[in-house]
Amino acid sequence: MRSVFLLLTAMLIAEPASAAQVVISDRIEAVAVTVYRDPGRGEGAIDPRWPNGYALVTETRRITLPAGEAVLRFQGVAEGMLAESAIVTGLPQGVREKNRDARLLSPAALIDANLSRRVRLTRTDRATGRVREQEAIIRGGPHDGVVLETTEGVEALGCSGLPERLGYDGVPDGLFAKPTLSVLTSSDRLVEAEVRLSYLAQGFDWETHYVIRKAGEGDRYDVFAWLTLANGGQTGFAGASTQAVAGQPHREEEARMGARAPLRLALTCWPMDITSTHDGMGIPPPPPPPPPPPPMAMAGMEDIVVTAQRRNAMEMAAPVMVATQEELGDLKLYRVPEPVTVAAKSRKQVAMIDRRAVPFDRLYAATLDLDQGAEARAMALTLRGRNRQDRGLGLPLPAGGVTLFEDRDGASLLVGETRLADRAIGEEVEITLGDSPDVRLAAVRGEGDGKADQMTLTITNARDSAAMAEVEIPYEIRGSARGLTRKDGRPLWRVEVPANGKATTRFRLKLE
Repeated sequence: MRSVFLLLTAMLIAEPASAAQVVISDRIEAVAVTVYRDPGRGEGAIDPRWPNGYALVTETRRITLPAGEAVLRFQGVAEGMLAESAIVTGLPQGVREKNRDARLLSPAALIDANLSRRVRLTRTDRATGRVREQEAIIRGGPHDGVVLETTEGVEALGCSGLPERLGYDGVPDGLFAKPTLSVLTSSDRLVEAEVRLSYLAQGFDWETHYVIRKAGEGDRYDVFAWLTLANGGQTGFAGASTQAVAGQPHREEEARMGARAPLRLALTCWPMDITSTHDGMGIPPPPPPPPPPPPMAMAGMEDIVVTAQRRNAMEMAAPVMVATQEELGDLKLYRVPEPVTVAAKSRKQVAMIDRRAVPFDRLYAATLDLDQGAEARAMALTLRGRNRQDRGLGLPLPAGGVTLFEDRDGASLLVGETRLADRAIGEEVEITLGDSPDVRLAAVRGEGDGKADQMTLTITNARDSAAMAEVEIPYEIRGSARGLTRKDGRPLWRVEVPANGKATTRFRLKLE
């Protein structure tokens, strides 16, 4: 009995267990960002509102961890962080729990966190011009406006026409100035630790843009490509070791956005006074609420940061640095050789490909369409090459936009813009630059013998130089025809049309 009494006494006088200490980590010693393309974008451009690719972010931080249990808060992680993907290494006893603290400090978030709570309202009295402070209770907001209740009635914030502001006693729990990942850990002693945090984050993307310029005489072209990295979040990464991965790694299931859309503060002024002033029967119906704000745009997306020299937008100077291409399993890794800053809500361009005097065949192409009728139509100006080392290329070409320039009288002039699909080593590279009004195709279909119709194709060339032309025929023909070959199993007419001249061929088109 006495032993039980002593045990109870010891329990009563023992000091209570101390709560977990909070350790803030807001300084990044080193960071690496590997960007993956939006798997659903195809050959289209990056979404300027919110890039739909993702990135693997790896940060190295130094922390001082106290003895006992501690909550370690990694401040400044990416806004679109996927908390379930986070891996923390370097802690003495590992991680027991992790939480993504997604609610960021903002005027709208403060309103939302203080609903039905008392705040201080500071305003200028309309009658006397004196500034006074009074208590108010937030009754509604922030999406459809902020509604306050004071001793004078219920009113909407910001409707007096004079300066007004709200004051709070402090920052509510759960609001953070920066995106934060919190982990629960412990240590048996005070320790200095180097911790590595790795995680996936949405809101990133990358693409390629090719600048092709005719190189002197002949059909040779300089091919230059920019690697464009997009960061749609509000967290930037300074001095980051940066890579981009081409291809689509297998992901069993696409994760949803890790961060909630930020709350937006709306000030809707109705009634234009306080409710105790008017007879409710005389108040006109409230106006409709304003339309919701557009999706968050990337405010900095128009500010292109270029890390290679160029004299103007249409010239290609020797780049300061060029991303190097490496193998990553079946994927391709493009590594930026020097640390760069992947700024918040911005795009950055880094030189990616630089090839000079690449030979391309210049031709005019069309596909025969029997529904087009007999009227002549323009053929498409096309550059065709082969992605081989002995043809000046011989490296993976990611999908992206293409801009072609040619020099005239010492000035670079835009010839055309298009997009290029992914091209592996050894594949044909075909760049279609738009229709040419000077080279046209006419197709005339005549009656046949019941088994085949007579087709007559005529290409006219209004240029002062000869033009190579190709017409793909996606139909079956009977017999043979002069000048027709086959490509990918289909009949093909390839002919050089003389300057200011024409070329004609005839063949029998098999009926269904």
